[in-house]
Amino acid sequence: MRQILVAAMVALAVSIAVTPLLIRLFSRRRWGQPIRADGPRAHLAKRGTPTMGGIAILIGMWAGYAAAHLVNGHDGETGPSASGLLVLGLATALGGVGFVDDYIKLSTQRSLGLSASGKYVGQLSAALIFGVLALRFRGGGGLTPGSRQISIVRDVSTVSLGVVGFLVAAGLLVVAWSNAVNITDGLDGLAAGSMGLTLGAYVLITFWQYSHSCAAKAVPGCYTVRDPLDLSIVCAAAATACVGFLWWNAAPAKIIMGDTGALALGGLLAGLSITSRTELLMVAVGALFVAEILSVLLQIVMFRTTRTRLFKMAPFHHHFELTGWAETTVTIRFWLLAAIASATGLIAFYGEHLSTTGAQLP
Repeated sequence: MRQILVAAMVALAVSIAVTPLLIRLFSRRRWGQPIRADGPRAHLAKRGTPTMGGIAILIGMWAGYAAAHLVNGHDGETGPSASGLLVLGLATALGGVGFVDDYIKLSTQRSLGLSASGKYVGQLSAALIFGVLALRFRGGGGLTPGSRQISIVRDVSTVSLGVVGFLVAAGLLVVAWSNAVNITDGLDGLAAGSMGLTLGAYVLITFWQYSHSCAAKAVPGCYTVRDPLDLSIVCAAAATACVGFLWWNAAPAKIIMGDTGALALGGLLAGLSITSRTELLMVAVGALFVAEILSVLLQIVMFRTTRTRLFKMAPFHHHFELTGWAETTVTIRFWLLAAIASATGLIAFYGEHLSTTGAQLP
């Protein structure tokens, strides 16, 4: 627990401290966010807001994780795990893809960066490397960070994807989650606040897995996750790094996370879902991000089949803006939806544990 608290506090402090440094640096360099011409007219006032603030989130995450293990190292215990490093590495790699995308936008002063194919190549390359490595590094009990089984709250032992199927699934998850968070990052503070809530839920989930690990005691309801405690440290560092960034990103935003932050955080969710063996549970916990990307897909399908639009504008947070809601109203209400989704996922997770162990609520 001490490691989790250290990771959270250090990540929060570093993120809060680094973000204004980036604001000043990017302002001097005139690295301001281009605004899409077909977006809500109120967003035109945001033109020139410094972007690529996701760098502060990544620095905060790594600083919190490193600090937790420095504290741990003084106790003579084991250091960073394969699972923790793989998840952070995946997030950083996708942050690099986002950085290239952001830099192209800044260089051309257009809202279009990398081509869709270029972005997919970057995302899938990172996913492939992650997937290959996730099936290596066997730890205690022969567990690897990733599993060939489909997982809901834990592995479904009767359904195996095989190596190729696992790599394909990893690619789909990385692309889907990174794009979902990227699409959600359309209002001041929306993605950062929602990610803080989602990752906060996963601090509890992964710590519960650690407390009921089969490696400690093989009893009904235990979890076969390779490094649950280290994943909890990653979640704590990432959650508070998002909160620290939100201090400066809340409306009116002084900096935007950009694709650098959004793709990194989406990759983090994908990596966490795989290494914690909760791919389908993540859909419930991160339901807001799922709804955002579904709103875009539904809009496209509706327009191509009927030439009409389901929403005034997609993703659907813009729909509510165009119906007259203030931006801060949309953001806060979507935070509430993210909190409800996180709570629902936690209830499902704990309910599965009770049903597996045969226990009842006190």
